[in-house]
Amino acid sequence: MTNIVLFGKPGAGKGTQAEFLKGKYNLTHLSTGDIFRFNIKNETELGKLAQTYINNGELVPDEVTIKMLQSEVEANPDSAGFLFDGFPRTIAQAEALDAFLTTKNEKITATVALEADDEILVARLLERGKTSGRA
Repeated sequence: MTNIVLFGKPGAGKGTQAEFLKGKYNLTHLSTGDIFRFNIKNETELGKLAQTYINNGELVPDEVTIKMLQSEVEANPDSAGFLFDGFPRTIAQAEALDAFLTTKNEKITATVALEADDEILVARLLERGKTSGRA
């Protein structure tokens, strides 16, 4: 199984590269942002919990993010592998991902760090806001 972590600031191209890698290697793309939006929109227990933190102006705790991600991995048992987009963001998340994958006799195959100049990131995010309704 191939498991790839994509790092980068918003607008760096994680989603674009994920779509390419997903097609080339038949991987399941797991975007933390998409997972959060799905859970909040569908009012899952984890989504409601995350929304509570967000409404209070707080960061969603690692354990909530980790549980959401684990749920998505479990929902795709036949996947050839996963693209982790925007996860992990903290040492605790990285350790939890490593421990979780170990329980499945899996590991991270590669980590890709995407970089772009701030001017490019701003331009991309402004365009994204116009076309997708998200920042």
